[in-house]
Amino acid sequence: MRPPISEEFIDLRSDTVTKPTSAMRAVIASAEVGDDMSGEDPTVNRLERMIADLLGKEAAVYNCSGTQSNQMAIRAHCQQGDEILIDETGHIVNYEAGGPAALSGVSARCLRGRGGLLDVADLEGKVRPDNQHCCITRLVCIENTTNLGGGRVWPLAQVARVGEWARTHGLKVHLDGARLFNAAIAAGYSAKEFTSHVDSVSICFSKGLGCPMGSILVGDAATIQRARRARKLFGGALRQAGMMAAAAIYALENHVDRLSEDHENARIFAESITTIDGVRINVAEVESNLVFFEIDPKLGTAAQLSAKLLERGVKINPTGAQRLRACTHLDVNRTQVRRAADVIRECLAEGVQKSNGAVVGAYAAR
Repeated sequence: MRPPISEEFIDLRSDTVTKPTSAMRAVIASAEVGDDMSGEDPTVNRLERMIADLLGKEAAVYNCSGTQSNQMAIRAHCQQGDEILIDETGHIVNYEAGGPAALSGVSARCLRGRGGLLDVADLEGKVRPDNQHCCITRLVCIENTTNLGGGRVWPLAQVARVGEWARTHGLKVHLDGARLFNAAIAAGYSAKEFTSHVDSVSICFSKGLGCPMGSILVGDAATIQRARRARKLFGGALRQAGMMAAAAIYALENHVDRLSEDHENARIFAESITTIDGVRINVAEVESNLVFFEIDPKLGTAAQLSAKLLERGVKINPTGAQRLRACTHLDVNRTQVRRAADVIRECLAEGVQKSNGAVVGAYAAR
């Protein structure tokens, strides 16, 4: 059973705001634990084996966050002075505090794909020559679903092309799969089918899967061994982590199929706001639980609309001067997304420039 949904606010900032259900809290409380740093937490060990098998990989390492997973992967695949190729909207280069450079001495070459999705044509000619003047191009980083790219879902054929291109050029591929299960549900392929084309993948449990925290990095045994050392180096080694691992196991067993509800609610929200004067949105591009839309500059800014919505009990954050992102999740229902759309209509009709409110926290990045 999910907890009662608060009527005080309709929170569409991010799926990171979800709270554990009563059933998830029960498995957290009863979890068997040990010292994960010593490999002795049975629940963490079960989770790592479970997700590795699910994705068709050799090994996995549980950790605190998606950012940590991504940075561990970069450290495991690259050496100081190396370079990654990534779409310019990628989370790794926009919202991870300069982690590749700060933690691993790795630079990022940002490419312009479409909707956050790269293809072979975007990658061709981008591998640095074998020359002492150049850094070594080592890794391709992709994201599924894309975040700033618009919540887009990778086609299976496209990731197969990118994976084959990378192997031909001696590169590895890392997948930021924070919302991989959203993508799999939306596209109709299995997560394992998709990850067969990449070398490592990070999965976030605290977004659509509704856990209070946690992420996992999956790959071949040698990569995960290096990543585990990076986890320790980055200060993220865990002790009795079985309680949070138990939540992740529960989520994998109970919260994956229900992601389709979030996608349906996102589409309902998008269709509801498409009729509002001054709102620009392409409903056909709403493929998962993320809805990006813009407001006409004549009506005000995205920040002004966000502040006005907050005054009316709706939390939606700006992601640009005129752009906002709404994210559906476990803790919002269909009635609430329809109500949120109505509040947007009311606020724009009244005018948002008069709002004195403050913008909600920066959840749009997550």
